[in-house]
Amino acid sequence: MHLEEFAEGTSFFHRLDPRVKFISLMPYVIVVALMQNPVYPAIALLFSFLMIAVARINTKKLLNRLAAVNIFILLLWVFLPFGFPGEAVLRMGPLTASREGIIFALSVTLKANAIVLATIAILGTSEVFSLAHALVHLKVPNKLVYLFFFFYRYISVLHEEYTTLRRAISVRAFRAKSDLHTYKTYAYLVGMLIVRSYDHSQRIYNAMLCRGFTGRFPIITHFHMHTRDYLFLILMTVTTLILGILAYNGR
Repeated sequence: MHLEEFAEGTSFFHRLDPRVKFISLMPYVIVVALMQNPVYPAIALLFSFLMIAVARINTKKLLNRLAAVNIFILLLWVFLPFGFPGEAVLRMGPLTASREGIIFALSVTLKANAIVLATIAILGTSEVFSLAHALVHLKVPNKLVYLFFFFYRYISVLHEEYTTLRRAISVRAFRAKSDLHTYKTYAYLVGMLIVRSYDHSQRIYNAMLCRGFTGRFPIITHFHMHTRDYLFLILMTVTTLILGILAYNGR
């Protein structure tokens, strides 16, 4: 499982200082999340698409990520229009969809996609180790940084363990069905996944202790700001301010 699939590249975003990425992305995300009128999230979505184009993100991989996000958003379209009070525009038996509910669901959809695209373009183009390094420089508590780093790292470890176990039961001619044997097999698989992951983590922890780990990773190399970093920070600041002012005046 490759969790850093967007970090490979040489685009403008790949060469940015990770500290600048965090500083510029956070205000942008907050402003977009607080927008109410769907017009302004649509503008933010266009800007996020522009960043994706500059970052030269692989289209197929990007669509896979967006599909995973929008599956959950689709559930909002099932419930929000029919559970939001307002002017009725559509009737389906006993259910009534309101204009306000549809607008709200549209706004949530636009904002979610704009934020996801911006996050992929800005943070997704850096390696996790670089992002953790940047968080340390931004004075985020070390425990939170290490928790983030190890959590991200062990997602791939869990997936590798799951793949190994799933291959083992497939070799033994296991075929999933709706019966008790299938349920018991998956229960055993989950149990073994937990046990093997715990054992694996203990071996890694002991290996780290043997190498002198004391709860902190020593930082040898450091980031250096370049002209492109200052330019991007200024651009994102101006864009975020403009979007914020437009959204505030157009409420």
